[in-house]
Amino acid sequence: MTWIDYTIFALYMAVIIGIGLHFFKKNKNHEDYYVGGRDISSTHVGLSIAATDVGGGFSIGLGGLGYAIGLSGSWLLFTGLVGAWVSAVFIIPRVKKVDREYGMLTYPDFLAHRYGRPVALLAALISGIGYLAFTGAQVLAGAKLMAGTVMPETVCGLNSLHVALVVMGAVIVLYTVLGGIKAVIYTDTVQWIVLFGGLLLFALPAALWKIGGFRALRDALPSSHLSLTNIEPITFINWMVTIIPIWLIGMTLYQRMYACRDERTAKRAWYLAGLFEYPAMAFIGVALGVCGRALFADIEPEMAVPMLIKTVLPVGLTGIVVAAYFSAVMSTADSCLMAASGNFVNDLLEKMSSKPWKTKTHVLISQLVTLIIGAIAIVLALHFTTVLGGILHAYAFMVSGLTIPTLGAFFWKRSSAPGAIAAMLAGGGLTLTLLIGGVEPPFGLAASFYGILLSAIVFVPVSLLFQGGEQ
Repeated sequence: MTWIDYTIFALYMAVIIGIGLHFFKKNKNHEDYYVGGRDISSTHVGLSIAATDVGGGFSIGLGGLGYAIGLSGSWLLFTGLVGAWVSAVFIIPRVKKVDREYGMLTYPDFLAHRYGRPVALLAALISGIGYLAFTGAQVLAGAKLMAGTVMPETVCGLNSLHVALVVMGAVIVLYTVLGGIKAVIYTDTVQWIVLFGGLLLFALPAALWKIGGFRALRDALPSSHLSLTNIEPITFINWMVTIIPIWLIGMTLYQRMYACRDERTAKRAWYLAGLFEYPAMAFIGVALGVCGRALFADIEPEMAVPMLIKTVLPVGLTGIVVAAYFSAVMSTADSCLMAASGNFVNDLLEKMSSKPWKTKTHVLISQLVTLIIGAIAIVLALHFTTVLGGILHAYAFMVSGLTIPTLGAFFWKRSSAPGAIAAMLAGGGLTLTLLIGGVEPPFGLAASFYGILLSAIVFVPVSLLFQGGEQ
C-alpha cells in the first residue's frame, strides 16, 4: 500500500469513530444505548443485519471456502436467507407483540416474560459467553486482514498479527463504547455500502483482470471449483443446523427487532437482509476466494482475500477495498460486543442489583462493561486459529442450549421453566464438552446437532413433569 491508500484508510477509520462520538452526545438513556429509541427504519436495520451476520468473519471465511472448495462455499450464506425469512414470518410477529406491551431490551427479556427470571439469567450467561467468543473471532478476522495488507511481517520485533489484534480491537471497542446501538446500526449501513460496493466494483474486476479473464480463471482451477455441487451433503446439513437457529436466539437480532418502529418495519428489514446475504454477498465472497486460488497456489485459505487485495489492486483502490473489508469486520464485531454487553449489564448485573439504577449510572456501567468485554475479546482472539472455526464454535454453543427452550416459548404452551433450564444445561453442556474435548461426533454431524437433540429429549419430559415452575 502507498501513502494514498493509507490516507484513505485512516480517513475512513476517523469517520467511523466520528459517528460513535456523534451518538455519544445523543444517547439520553439506556434505551437509546441498547435499542436506539425504538425508532429506526427498515433500510438501516436490514443493512445492519446483513453487515452483522456476514461481517468480517464470514467475509474472510467465505474467501477461505472459495479458495478451498470453490463456488459451492456460497451455500454457507444460503442458511442466512432461510433463517431471515423464516424469522420474519414466524418469530417477528410474536416478538413485536410482546415488545409493544413490555418494552423489552434483550433476548433474555423475552424468555423472562415466558419462563421467569432464573431462565433468563441462564440464557443471558450462555448468550453473553457465546457473543464474547464471537467478538473474538471478528477481531481475529480484522487482525488477519490488517496483518496481510497494511502491516509488515513484524512491528518493533513483535508479531504483526498480535499487533493488529490490539489495534483492530481498540478501534472497534472505542466507537462501540461511545455510541451504543445507534452508532452500531448507522456505521453498519455505511460499512455495508462500502463493503459491497468495494468488492463488486473494484476487487472482483481487478482480480479477474490480473488473472487474464474468466477463461484464464477457469483454466487455472480444478473444474469442481466452478460447480455448485462440490460440497458434501453432511457439510451443508451441519451449516443449516448450526446457523439457521441463530436467527431464533441471536441477541443482536432481538436488539434490532426492538429497535424497529413496528412489526411491518421489522419484517421488511429481515427480508432485505436475507437477499443481501444470498445471493448477493455469498457469491462475491466465494468468487474472490476462487480468484485467490488461481493466483496463489499454496497459502492459508483464509489469507487468500487479504493477499488478493494486497496484490491486484492499483494505488488508491487498495485503500478503498481494505477499508471495505475492515467495514465488514467492524460491522459484526461491534454488534456482537453490544450483544454481550447487553446480556451482562441488563440481564445479569442490573437484575442482581438491590435497587434500580439511575439513568446516567446505567449508561456509564454499560459503557464500562462494553469496554471490559472488548478487552477480554481481544485476549480471546489470540487463542483462535481460524476465523470461521471460531464463529461456528460460538454459534454451536449458543444454539445447542437455547434453540429448544426458545421454540417452546413461542410454540408450546406446556413448556416450563424447569424444562427450559434442564434443556439449556444439557444441550449447551454436551456441545461445549464435545468442542473443548476435541471429540469427533458420530456420522460426521456437527456437535450442535447432538446438543440440540439432547436439549429436546430433556426439555419435553421435564416440562411435563414440572408444570409448576415459574412462568
